[in-house]
Amino acid sequence: MNHTLLISTLLATLSLAACDRPSAPAAPAAPAAPAAPSAVPGPAGPQGETGSQGATGYQGETGGQGETGPSGDGTTVIVVPPEDAAPAN
Repeated sequence: MNHTLLISTLLATLSLAACDRPSAPAAPAAPAAPAAPSAVPGPAGPQGETGSQGATGYQGETGGQGETGPSGDGTTVIVVPPEDAAPAN
């Protein structure tokens, strides 16, 4: 059993190492074009004027009052979950 495991490990290692061949050398790249000179930013200018304040919107109308629901018959129902129920989080 130990020999089978050792031989399997060696064969797997050799087969993976055989797949890791270096690729053919890449063709030399064309020489890069010279970089265009970049402009150097100057000092910051003066700060601009502050913008105008925007207009305020109008207040919407208030909705109507809902109707009162019917009154109960004086009984209360309490539903107790079973003890083995897990809380749903």
